[in-house]
Amino acid sequence: MATDPNTPDPNMPDPNTADPNTADPNTTATPVDVIGAGLAGSECAYQLARRGIPVRLWEMRPRNTTPAHNTDLFAELVCSNSLRSDDPHHAAGLLKREMESFGSLIIGAARRAAVPAGSALAVDRDVFSAEVTGTLQEHPLIEIRREEVEKLSDLSEQPDQQPEHDVVLATGPLTSEPLAAQLQEILGSKYLYFYDAIAPIVEAESLNLDILFAGSRWGKGDGDDYLNSPMSEAQYADFYQALTSAEVVQPKDFERALFFEGCLPIEEMASRGVDTLRFGPMKPVGLTPPDGSRPHAVVQLRQENLARTQYNLVGFQSRMKWGEQKRVLRLIPGLESAEFVRMGQIHRNTFINAPVHLDPLYRLRRRKNLRLAGQLTGVEGYLESAATGLAIALYLSLERSGHAPEPFPPTTAFGAMNRHLVESDPRHFQPANINYGLFQPLGMKIRKKERRGYYVRRAEEELEHWTQRVGIPREQRPTSAVEAEEASVAAASENLAATS
Repeated sequence: MATDPNTPDPNMPDPNTADPNTADPNTTATPVDVIGAGLAGSECAYQLARRGIPVRLWEMRPRNTTPAHNTDLFAELVCSNSLRSDDPHHAAGLLKREMESFGSLIIGAARRAAVPAGSALAVDRDVFSAEVTGTLQEHPLIEIRREEVEKLSDLSEQPDQQPEHDVVLATGPLTSEPLAAQLQEILGSKYLYFYDAIAPIVEAESLNLDILFAGSRWGKGDGDDYLNSPMSEAQYADFYQALTSAEVVQPKDFERALFFEGCLPIEEMASRGVDTLRFGPMKPVGLTPPDGSRPHAVVQLRQENLARTQYNLVGFQSRMKWGEQKRVLRLIPGLESAEFVRMGQIHRNTFINAPVHLDPLYRLRRRKNLRLAGQLTGVEGYLESAATGLAIALYLSLERSGHAPEPFPPTTAFGAMNRHLVESDPRHFQPANINYGLFQPLGMKIRKKERRGYYVRRAEEELEHWTQRVGIPREQRPTSAVEAEEASVAAASENLAATS
């Protein structure tokens, strides 16, 4: 259940108070410039400030905007409203809990803006971004600059000189052209890129609830977190034919369509075979209509806001032209009269070849005082982007207190993500969400169904050892929504350890 976003969470640290365990007023006086107030920049700025380090947070919106943004709020979610699985055994769930143990602004705000989404953590994106924005605006150690940074020398006290102080570039995959050009000059190589697509959002009042049924796959969450549209074989065939013949927005002549596998446009998935969608976003397994029938395919709609006035089409990222989207998507049973709040879109995402350019502390190898955070590094997803900002803030706080930072262990979710960025083959580097394939191998044979428990237990132990070595305490603040589940995971891990 979502909590009232206006009610303070007693478990959250005071955002206007520095962490007494890490703040050192004698070594934290020089501000850190954080460029970009997306998820990574917002998390980074917050974590630095609460550790007594002043921050100048630069955000070019609303003066200048991007093709994907609609507001001037910080941490705006431009694609889905989901931060992926909240299962503590899932790699994404593990990363959330690691972030929460350091007082994550993003995860805390997400929990308070949560909407029903089965086992996932999804949010009312307006409530979520408003809370993040308000927290950062009110912090006395954060100075907000609503200006575009066109070149890094703008941050220097000396004209046309590169800044010598700490700078965090968290401008995301839609970095403005002037700043992108300068970064390319620093790196001495071209960017990599791929195309990302945004799913459509529909008005709840325009949906036919006589056809749609409430339910979550396998009854997860509250059991009725999604609206579902069942399709017969004939209906699916008509929909598939319309989808595969629809007009799509084409890349420019000098660009190649490189899509991220975790966020493929629905028409791209359909082109791979008639049943591809039925094994992807339209899979019917685990969903049973009230009449007990077995649908050939199912389209799921996830609650978009707390008021339940809008829903997004899960997994329906699209690059169809807008008129075509309306024609094709209204073939979905229950969406015949759908009114669209936002149409699906496509935009170019940019990232660097991290194994070549980044060190294990997210610093550029060519310029150690310049750190990159978020999707620009080659992580994929809201959760992972925010996590890079948090990690950078912790490393910087260690440096500012006179300690040599030690990277997170590759056995933790934080460290596994960094391992992907630093140790991947640069010839084939591609963005990735957090997954257990990025972690350091377990080094022993374990039955598949038991592996996640071992990964979780090992990550917890290694993270605790790391915090003790570097001197950054963790905050044990499990949220009530997952506390019981986490206790169950801990008990299962203990049982596994006892029998191994």
